[in-house]
Amino acid sequence: MDKQSDFVLRTIEERDIRFVRLWFTDVLGTLKSVAVAPAELEGAFAEGLGFDGSAIEGFARVYESDMLAKPDPATFAVLPWRSESPGVARMFCDILMPDGTPSYADPRWVLKRTLSRAADLGFSFYTHPEVEFYLLKHAPGDGPLEPIDHYGYFDNSPQSIGHDFRRQAITMLEAMGISVEFSHHEGGPGQQEIDLRYADALTTADNLMTFRLVMKEVALEQGVYASFMPKPFRDAPGSGMHTHVSLFEGDRNAFHEPGAPYQLSKVARSFIAGLLVHAPEITAVTNQWVNSYKRLAGGGEAPAWICWGHNNRSALIRVPMYKPTKGNSTRVEVRSLDSACNPYLAYALLLAAGLKGIEESYDLPPGAEDDVWALTPAERRALGMRPLPLSLNQAIQEMERSELVAETLGEHVFDFFLRNKQAEWEDYRRQVTPWELDRYLSTL
Repeated sequence: MDKQSDFVLRTIEERDIRFVRLWFTDVLGTLKSVAVAPAELEGAFAEGLGFDGSAIEGFARVYESDMLAKPDPATFAVLPWRSESPGVARMFCDILMPDGTPSYADPRWVLKRTLSRAADLGFSFYTHPEVEFYLLKHAPGDGPLEPIDHYGYFDNSPQSIGHDFRRQAITMLEAMGISVEFSHHEGGPGQQEIDLRYADALTTADNLMTFRLVMKEVALEQGVYASFMPKPFRDAPGSGMHTHVSLFEGDRNAFHEPGAPYQLSKVARSFIAGLLVHAPEITAVTNQWVNSYKRLAGGGEAPAWICWGHNNRSALIRVPMYKPTKGNSTRVEVRSLDSACNPYLAYALLLAAGLKGIEESYDLPPGAEDDVWALTPAERRALGMRPLPLSLNQAIQEMERSELVAETLGEHVFDFFLRNKQAEWEDYRRQVTPWELDRYLSTL
């Protein structure tokens, strides 16, 4: 047994941990959990824990259903909302086939495989997400859709549920080893933002899955409801997950070049170009729900056109202002992702698109200097901008044609994801909405 596994077993005994939850996600990014007794862990570390993969969304067909969940001891953490004794801890798992090989259906493996390809090129991939979400007074079905307050961006809200919520949530995250950089009230009523500190992409994806559960647990404790739905209110901002990304070669930021325009290296410029070229085909994954496109169509700081800009918050890709004494902080911000995506698949595709740009030496087009939303469609096209997909259906069509996405996700995940999203679109397309009834029923 390795030292990390031995440390976990000793910690469980010392802290009277009686239940260990093994976590993994399905293809859509839904968190799955199975609780095991500590006595079972040594075997789980060695061989994995068997389960029926055919019962998990997108994992396996009935006749090949046997799978193994093998816990990653590096992800061990005690769950801070289970403060009573005996304690409860969690670990993320890698999903394996019965012969011990990685499962082609495991989103965590999709990201690990892409990170390995980056490592072969000499790069490590780091990410820093800004996670937005809404706090609502009631859970779905318990009352009208109502935010907990009517404050706005950066408002100091004395005696506000949001202030107390963020304090308790951050305390829980940090108790689990998840570092937080900033937190504040966002632009929408009841909307919150909590920014996680930079980490490697796999750690960030694990942290995001933990983050979403912690937010919902804290909300339940405070008698409110946390939602990561991309656009719950028509006239309020949607919830994005702007993600800052960078590549490192050892301890050196590969995006930084002193004296270059905006201090961006050739690697950084080609990486951005890769994101721009492949943006339409990866959007079905970075924005995977029908509702995601209500946010992208909403204007404001949600991008709808494919362009980049220096410190331009209306662009799809923003290059933050350079700090002269902090070359290692050089990075780019991808602004299309929403906080309801599957972070393992989304980060795998961001990395794959950027690496494609580097490997094929894509040229970076001129940056956008104006507010993109203030331009007319003709002006945007004259500047060479293409629109992002306008709907999940358009995004699916772009993804279907993409060799990059198929290669990155693997045949199984690629096919399942497309089939699932096509079914979601068809179901949505057949709905008769309240808007249609209000607009047409009395006049037609």
